[in-house]
Amino acid sequence: MPDREKPSRIIRGVIIWGLLFILPPSCLFAALPASGIEARYPQVRQFFPDADRFGPVEGEAPAAPVYRNGAIVGYVLRTQDIAPIPAYSGKPVNVLVGIDLEGRITGAEVIEHHEPILLVGIPEQRLFDFTRQHVGKSITDRIEVGGREAEGSVSLDAISGATVTVKVVNRSIMRAARRVAEERGILETGADTAAVQARVREELYQPADWVQLTGDGSIRRLLIEREEVEAAFGGTAGEGRGISTGQPECLPGEPCGTFIDLYYTYLNPPMVGRNLLGQREYERLMADLGEGGHAIALMANGIYSFKGSGYVRGGIFDRIQVVQGDQTILFRDTDYQRLMDPELEGMPEFGEKEIFIIREGYDFDPGRPWQLELLVRRQVGALESVFTTFTAEYETPEAYIVRPAPAGPAPEAGIWQSIWADRALDIAILGVLLAGLTLILIFQDALARRARLLVVLRTGFLLLTLLVIGWLFRGQLSVVNTFTFVNALRGEFRWETFLTDPVLFILWTYVAATLLLWGRGVYCGWLCPFGAMQKLANMAAQRLHVPQLKLPAAVHERLWAVKYLILLGLFGISLQSLATAEVYAEVEPFKTAVTLRFQREWTYIAYALALVLISAFNCKFYCKYLCPLGAALAVPARLRIFDWLKRHKECGRPCQVCANECEIQAIDPIGRINVNECHYCLDCQVTYWDAHKCPPMVERRKRREKAPEARAAAERMEAALGGVRPVTMGKESS
Repeated sequence: MPDREKPSRIIRGVIIWGLLFILPPSCLFAALPASGIEARYPQVRQFFPDADRFGPVEGEAPAAPVYRNGAIVGYVLRTQDIAPIPAYSGKPVNVLVGIDLEGRITGAEVIEHHEPILLVGIPEQRLFDFTRQHVGKSITDRIEVGGREAEGSVSLDAISGATVTVKVVNRSIMRAARRVAEERGILETGADTAAVQARVREELYQPADWVQLTGDGSIRRLLIEREEVEAAFGGTAGEGRGISTGQPECLPGEPCGTFIDLYYTYLNPPMVGRNLLGQREYERLMADLGEGGHAIALMANGIYSFKGSGYVRGGIFDRIQVVQGDQTILFRDTDYQRLMDPELEGMPEFGEKEIFIIREGYDFDPGRPWQLELLVRRQVGALESVFTTFTAEYETPEAYIVRPAPAGPAPEAGIWQSIWADRALDIAILGVLLAGLTLILIFQDALARRARLLVVLRTGFLLLTLLVIGWLFRGQLSVVNTFTFVNALRGEFRWETFLTDPVLFILWTYVAATLLLWGRGVYCGWLCPFGAMQKLANMAAQRLHVPQLKLPAAVHERLWAVKYLILLGLFGISLQSLATAEVYAEVEPFKTAVTLRFQREWTYIAYALALVLISAFNCKFYCKYLCPLGAALAVPARLRIFDWLKRHKECGRPCQVCANECEIQAIDPIGRINVNECHYCLDCQVTYWDAHKCPPMVERRKRREKAPEARAAAERMEAALGGVRPVTMGKESS
């Protein structure tokens, strides 16, 4: 993350924010100087020390031309504008890149990132140093991240513990630079039309065994001996370390010198997939893949696991990747299946047998060669590692595919589309949760009459919000998101900026709709992971009979204003610098408690835990008094269309049952619900329908219970009078 800026800049930001409300817009914008890329990013001068000037950013692949003596000598670009590839955090790492007219990278500097892994023991400087390794490299180079240089490739030192991040940075730089070079004629595209992808021949199938499929190249092999690994690390800090020196004896049943004996194949052709998996499993896999999906199988023996354990911690397999052309395909835990009970005759036993899915968004072409890359890492210190990469080639046998003729230009798939494809399961689960919440809100009256059922549903949903939406999907909204949106409206608005994180985009869309229908309480009371954490802590405390502390009404109402003041301060800072606002937005404990799951410096953890502890005594203390996101949601919530929280005319005059029970204290003494503060827990609606607690409902129940007795007494009196009804209320019954 960017460094903290000086207080003077923060003060200027607050002043500018104030001017937005005081001066007419025309005066304000006239006072701001026009700023080009040089004014915004002074480091571009280091990329081109002899440049006379820098032109405006332009083009489909946005870049600013660099001039010397009136002639263009290069271009400056931002990777996020051209190749916003999500990194470990799910958001792109934005890199400022300079290229000259020969396709050489003249500068590369990280200008923005959101990588939480770099906040846990890995200095940011390591990322900056890695990025600068690209300087002097050609955009046509084949770059290997980690390991030693081989023929036809250039190696860059990786960062131990941040492998995924640095690979994404490398891919972003190279892809963005190539796009700019192709558009400006520095690099030839090689063809005027996009080649149509090859198609797998689904009708081609014949029974085959292991010998046949390995013999014709359908199944390939990567055999790495221990001596090869030692040689690869020779001359590095990893020489003489690692698994090979720690295994003086061979593993039972393994060749003595084997590091890994890996077989790999492309499963979509029936000749391979159906023979290997069997017809039923093959058809199930193809149905799961859908149109545009692909699958590869990896099977291995040896002392080295191609899976590793990184996917358990971070959800990404950090030892393998597939490379095709200029795209690198990484695999997440959602792209992985076990290869169970293979049916291929003659196939040997393997210790590891797995299937990996290539999602549709990657634009994988079965008719083009691809490479399987195996990363081997050796620890050389507490936080230091060195890497080497072993590459294996694969080309689908020509008999298995059909190559259609080119059909003309084809649009390139958007980066966000591939991200959505990768997170299809997350999106589906989130959709189910939001649909369930919508049903709860629609049928709230019926559920409020069934208090126990509502308690079970609400508690279960809060657990899902914390565990699934929060800790699993990292779907915690932040006030910084609102600042990003406002800044996008003030500048160049692009939907792609917000579509790169599907979970956050869907949540914000749902929140926007519910703000108009129900108010801010739907998010704050049901969908906020940190809010759910506080509420669950308070529920547990009440079960343990922990005394609850309720502030006096006068103090409570004045503390409401604190979160609005925090929001105004952060908003003013964001107008000057969004990065600085993000630093001060640490007043939100969301990143610590939800995004990083408490894996952070102890000061941040102590702050977040203190807020959770306070909420055990005063329900959702942070949400009520300190949360700038809640304040930001309360502003548009004033446009709420409907009022679906029912009230009796006796509420507040004189009845105070709901007001006394409201843990958020959102009901005033005269019975009105403050929708700007209400968290829509529906507790007051349960009381509203409770015929044993709500005084008006109790009175109605008693009248209903007395009605049969009154009728029976009247009938007895009528019988005693010989069938003549008694006079009632001045009228004689006939």
